[in-house]
Amino acid sequence: MRSARPVGLLLSAAAVALWAYGMTTWQPLTEPLGPWSEHLPGNNSYWARDLRFMAIMAVPTGLVLAGRGQVRWSGPAVVLGGCWVAADVAIDRADLIGVDATVRLAVAGYAVLGLVAAILLWWERAAPPASDPDTYSAGERGRPSAADRRVLTGAACVAGVLTLVAAGMESPTDREPELNQGALATAALLVALAVGAALTAAPARSRARVGLAAGLIVVALLGVGWVRAVAPGERLLPEAALGAVLLTGVTLLAWDWPGGRPIWWHHALVALIALVGPVVFLVATAITMMTILPIGATLTELAGNSPISTADSDLLISLAGLLSGLGMAVLLARPSVEDRRQLR
Repeated sequence: MRSARPVGLLLSAAAVALWAYGMTTWQPLTEPLGPWSEHLPGNNSYWARDLRFMAIMAVPTGLVLAGRGQVRWSGPAVVLGGCWVAADVAIDRADLIGVDATVRLAVAGYAVLGLVAAILLWWERAAPPASDPDTYSAGERGRPSAADRRVLTGAACVAGVLTLVAAGMESPTDREPELNQGALATAALLVALAVGAALTAAPARSRARVGLAAGLIVVALLGVGWVRAVAPGERLLPEAALGAVLLTGVTLLAWDWPGGRPIWWHHALVALIALVGPVVFLVATAITMMTILPIGATLTELAGNSPISTADSDLLISLAGLLSGLGMAVLLARPSVEDRRQLR
């Protein structure tokens, strides 16, 4: 997809702005006013941190899209995401608030993103042309190789699962208008990334695929709104339905269409996997993080915030979403028919 590069960089830039706004506007709303034990925060108190971390994850995902799945882009993008999380914790400890702080953070973020993108563009132009016959489909330069298609499809799966997490984000009171705004904005950004990466992974961009991509974006955004409209505690069914539609749509866009049409029973199987897979992965990951790897509590302490009450758990749901997305990518990032035959 020729527009992959500008679209990917634009979505990464949008993620930077969302991160900066979340740090200086939403994060202060989640921090308690005092350290007294009776005022310790409870489950999901630090929802702004999770939304912010998902915005950070969107930055490297946009770079993967901009690089069309190439290793020389995706590798540094992942490293950038890890460094950004570390910087986020340090910035959170500084308790920045206000419009001026938002602008400064956004400018700094754009400077980092621009520098990384410039280095990657220079590296790409300086690298010798690939000699692998699989690098370009049908000899057309610029079309992703089989390996790049798998990376793009995997990135789309990760963004798709993170969409479910963002759409279903809750708080202890569930009455914050800012939470709804943040969840909708973050989920919309992730939907765009998922669909963009999947369309870029397609072996060819046809009118049918472009129309499918546009329709999938509309349906997914309506699904996000449906999830937010449902009362907290009753969102499991709409989230599962959203996951099934979005991830099945990702495979329809990214996978091969032998003879000009999808292999429908493959996608029917995907729909069943996508209906239950993200929920199973999320639950398993959450239990592991609560019992074995309390990384949420560690990050809360490093950021200088009040610990979660002992009666509740400091679950970093954004990380659970990332790991669950990677699990779904292992299952679904198989865009070619040959990839899927290996499962037999």
